[in-house]
Amino acid sequence: MGTASSLVSPGEVIEDGYGGEGGEACEIPVEVKPKARLLRSSFRRGPRVIGASFKSTGSVDLEYAAEYERLRKEYEIFRVSKNNEISSMQKKEAKLDEENKRLRAELQALQKTYQKILREKESALEAKYQAMERAATFEHDRDKVKRQFKIFRETKEKEIQDLLRAKRDLEAKLQQLQAQGIQVYDLNDSDSDDNQTTVTAAGTQCEYWSGGVLGSEPSMGSMMQLQQTFRGPEFAHSLIDVEGPFANVSRDDWDAAVASLLQVSPHVPQALWSNTVRCYLIFTQETKAELDVFIKKHSPVLRRMCEALGHFYLNVCFPEENAASYAVERRQEIERSSVCVLLVKSTVTSSVVEDCDEAFVKNPDGHPLVLYLRTEEDHNLTGPTRQLLERVNAADKAAKVKVVDHSGSAEEGAELIYLQVEKVIKQELLGLEGADVDSMDSGIEEGREEDSGDVLWDLHDEQEQIESYQQACSCSTTSQLGFQKYIDRLNDMIAAPPPTPPLLVSGGPGSGKSLLLSKWIEQQQKQSPNTLFLYHFVGRPLSTSSEPVLIIKRLTVKLLQHFWSISGLSMEPSKILEEFPRWLERLSARHQGNIIIIIDSIDQIQQAERHMKWLIDPLPVNVRVVVSVKVETCPQAWRLWPTLHLDPLSPREVRSIVNAECQSMDLKLTKDQEKKLERHCRSASTCNALYVTLLARMIIRLECLQCQDTMSLYRLALKMTLNSLNTDREQHIMREILCLVCASHNGVSESEVLDLFPELELPVLSTLLYRLNRLCIVTLRCGLIRFQHLQAWEAVRSEFLGGGSSLAAYREKLIQYFSQQLSQDRVTWRVADELPWLLQQQEDRTKLQLSLLNLFVSQNLYKRGHFSELLAYWQYVGKDKSSMATEYFDSLKHYEKSCESEDSMTKLANLYETLGRFLKDLGLPSQAVAPLQRSLEIRETALDPDHPSVARSLHQLAGVYVQWKKYGNAEQLYKQALEISENAYGAEHASVARELESLAMLYQKQNKYEQAERLRKRSVKIRQKTARQKGHMYGFTLLRRRALQLEELTLGKESADSAKTLNELGVLYYLQNNLDAAKIFLSRSLEMRQRVLGPDHPDCAQSLNNLAALHTERREYEVAEDMYERALGIRKTALSPDHPSLAYTLKHLAMLYKRRGKLEKAMPLYELSLEIREKSFGPKHPSVATALVNLAVIYCQLKKHIEALPLYERALKVYEDSLGRSHPRVGETLKNLAVLSYEEGDFEKAAELYKRAMEIKEAEPSLVCGNAPSRHSSSGDTFSLRGPAPLPQAQR
Repeated sequence: MGTASSLVSPGEVIEDGYGGEGGEACEIPVEVKPKARLLRSSFRRGPRVIGASFKSTGSVDLEYAAEYERLRKEYEIFRVSKNNEISSMQKKEAKLDEENKRLRAELQALQKTYQKILREKESALEAKYQAMERAATFEHDRDKVKRQFKIFRETKEKEIQDLLRAKRDLEAKLQQLQAQGIQVYDLNDSDSDDNQTTVTAAGTQCEYWSGGVLGSEPSMGSMMQLQQTFRGPEFAHSLIDVEGPFANVSRDDWDAAVASLLQVSPHVPQALWSNTVRCYLIFTQETKAELDVFIKKHSPVLRRMCEALGHFYLNVCFPEENAASYAVERRQEIERSSVCVLLVKSTVTSSVVEDCDEAFVKNPDGHPLVLYLRTEEDHNLTGPTRQLLERVNAADKAAKVKVVDHSGSAEEGAELIYLQVEKVIKQELLGLEGADVDSMDSGIEEGREEDSGDVLWDLHDEQEQIESYQQACSCSTTSQLGFQKYIDRLNDMIAAPPPTPPLLVSGGPGSGKSLLLSKWIEQQQKQSPNTLFLYHFVGRPLSTSSEPVLIIKRLTVKLLQHFWSISGLSMEPSKILEEFPRWLERLSARHQGNIIIIIDSIDQIQQAERHMKWLIDPLPVNVRVVVSVKVETCPQAWRLWPTLHLDPLSPREVRSIVNAECQSMDLKLTKDQEKKLERHCRSASTCNALYVTLLARMIIRLECLQCQDTMSLYRLALKMTLNSLNTDREQHIMREILCLVCASHNGVSESEVLDLFPELELPVLSTLLYRLNRLCIVTLRCGLIRFQHLQAWEAVRSEFLGGGSSLAAYREKLIQYFSQQLSQDRVTWRVADELPWLLQQQEDRTKLQLSLLNLFVSQNLYKRGHFSELLAYWQYVGKDKSSMATEYFDSLKHYEKSCESEDSMTKLANLYETLGRFLKDLGLPSQAVAPLQRSLEIRETALDPDHPSVARSLHQLAGVYVQWKKYGNAEQLYKQALEISENAYGAEHASVARELESLAMLYQKQNKYEQAERLRKRSVKIRQKTARQKGHMYGFTLLRRRALQLEELTLGKESADSAKTLNELGVLYYLQNNLDAAKIFLSRSLEMRQRVLGPDHPDCAQSLNNLAALHTERREYEVAEDMYERALGIRKTALSPDHPSLAYTLKHLAMLYKRRGKLEKAMPLYELSLEIREKSFGPKHPSVATALVNLAVIYCQLKKHIEALPLYERALKVYEDSLGRSHPRVGETLKNLAVLSYEEGDFEKAAELYKRAMEIKEAEPSLVCGNAPSRHSSSGDTFSLRGPAPLPQAQR
């Protein structure tokens, strides 16, 4: 029998018939069990029998043969069967081969089908993408059509607004006719006595009547020129009159007053000249000991204090021995000084007398003054000294000079001077009354954040822009440039109907583009008070002012400031650029006038086209954009815009500039020189404003005529200045200073220059800067020495730095200086601005990372809003957001180990909070939670759980939960922060408003619109009230500066205008609740009017009326009563019996009588006031209804209910007919009638009237706010009808 192994031999390869690969055949062992019978017979053991028979042997053979035959047959049978099986298997194999071929054919068919379907799918996807592109194009076209339709709609709406404005003007004229005694009835005329407002949401206007009290004699005059405000009456309680208002001033006018002050603010002299506290010290040899001690011991303390607050400090003094050679510089420094200190003993020199006359006698109100007089028994004052002190005393009419009389040692005297100067800096210069030196830094930062919500703001950037504008406006050559033709063309282009693309002002370098734009802004602000101007002057490349994100952020914040809210502004750089056009569109719709955006030298911005894409989109209908560029650097896409090109100067304009400059130098040119100048200034490069100005100031050097462009002229100016210096050392210092300014980020300060060059004396530095400024090379801006023009910067690079190849050495010098300050833990805004930037320019990534890991450097950058700059530094280092967060957190953990004192723990909490806010703004809320939570823990432990700083931590932590959409947790934290803020500051603080706004936004995200609107309206009321008290971010400071400017106008001859100005100042101080200052100015106004106009003039009655109102506010009722009676007597004599001003005085005197319980004296005055109103306005005017209610209140308090009832009913009918049945005054009159009915016993009628009054009150939208009314509003006066009103208690 065979086995399967016999079919193939080992090692033989079998081909796979199914298409598989060949394989090697293996021998398969088969076990065959032997036959038992055969084995037994064949191998039977045992002894063989020798004598066996043949038969036995033969039988064995036979058995073998039979067995063999049987085995052969079995083998044949087995072989046949296996052959049959093999043939069967071969048939099956052939069949399987056929099946395999069929399946392969089907597979190929399926693959072809798949490829076909795949191609069809790709075709379908391509068709889908094409459809999507067509849809996107359609969307874009649709948006474009929508924008065009919106512009068309806004144009028509603007026309309607113009018509409405014209209507209001006519109504105002009708009111003036009315005030003049002409009887013209108009439903929309204002009640001339009702000086109240209804609070509305920001940006909306009440549709009541407009006008102010006593329109015939405005005490605010031309100073305010406020835009017309719409004021609606408050609710007519039992006493509807405002307590002690001014003649025509409501504190609700404060919003408009701040807006007006912002418009004129660039012209107001600043308390700090260029962000520097300049202490001018006048001394003699006898007081030099005190001066030395003050400079060495106390000046560093003052400097650290000022630098911690973001200002520079500089002592300015000229030695006696060479003071005469610095006469011009001394006058300039006195003019710039913030405070002047005179140190005198017994004798004085001529230079001391000159300085004292300049500082103390000629302009005693220009700056704070300190007089240190050292007295000793054996020393008497000499004649000149005594005369000088007498002149100083005579000039000090307002007693502003702080006198320090000392007879002790020089150290004690220096200590007294230091205390006075420190007090002046804190209180008068920086407005930090009662502030502690150690806590001022954090306090100021917190205050700034409270003013601006979560938006981080850099006042230095803003001051730089203001000073750039001021310097351009004050340029002496502007009047000779003939800009009026360009200004007229600008006005025409701005007045063109929308849509209007941006306007391009182009010209060569130095052609006067900045001067033109500044002059145009100045004129437009005077002519168009309702127009909002947002301007930005771009500095040299790579400076902070040329950073596109900071530019757009500043413009956005400035825009949002005028609408009382800057919440919701993102800090992410890309989002700032993306969201600006949306903010512009939203807020322009709320602004009543035009918005004009001016960006000067926009081509200095790196990649301006990419960052200023919003310029290409259609602008809102009331928005105009003006940008200036140089012709050669203007992007190609912008050249299609309407363009105003500045042509070269004409020969007449060149002569005008040269003559003006020569006249200022007391120099007269000969005719030959004039002809040479005329021949020289004929090419385009020699006929621009900068070249001609610089040429005129260098005219004494004949070689200047060889310079054919501004760059060569600047290089000659540098050589001239070098040659004018006395020593080689001074020349070297000048080169070094200019090179350092060129190598720095934003410039260097005077104090930094004096630190870098210890041997340099301030008089030499002052002279050098004066000469360089005179030659248009450098200027001081925000306390930093900077180049006036880009060509000056390029000239210094070319002349002293070999085109910039030597910049690295000077940058290294600055790096060493600021690194030294960093090692002394003096992290000022200057260190944060300069050091990281310098390290980046030096490509030193390791040191840059170390400087960024100094937590106070990063905190300073972040808190001043330089978010994008900080992020760019980390990107340059090569760190992503997560690794940067880890680095900061590790650094904070390391710093925490060294914190032990309470002050250090407070700083640590601030650092943790800053890190958390930074990470939140980066979009890393998960990593922001840990530092914010740690900040909260530290503040709760180190301070107190109810400390306001804890509320700040809760607020920031809630913001993270809002990003996570965990609104429940965020709401709980916001409410905790709100409760802490209310307990710490009161219910009407800016911090409370911030928490209310955050809660409102949270409720809006949750679709809880009713709750959100209620909180938002309450927040708006708080914002408006705090803004009225101190202005918004700069309002209070601007108000003080405006007051100073107006006060200076009164220093001349006494006149009616001067008295009017004094009255205006008193009103302004009243608006900021400074009653002491208001009393001084109003009293001076009264005295001057009595001397100039006579004691019986109506203007004297106005001053008496205002003073009476002020005394009423101070609870000095007897004095107020006397002044009201005097004012009433004058007006009865001078005015007609039915004059509204007479009614006004009658009303407020009657109100005062009523407050004091003199009801019998008040009643005839109210009756007379009612008669005057009926004659002036007619019997159906709302003002008459007001007088009826006032008289009815008096009758009720005198228990004359029968006389009061018809007055109330008549007033109710007039209110319903003139104002409507649902007006708040109708509701308050109904309430008074209900009380009267209750007193008479008619309870059913009382209930009906009271129910109707409550329905009107609940329907009034302005009452959804939960705040109690102000004590200055009529709604706050809730006298009962049951008896005489008690005197109100003082709330101070």
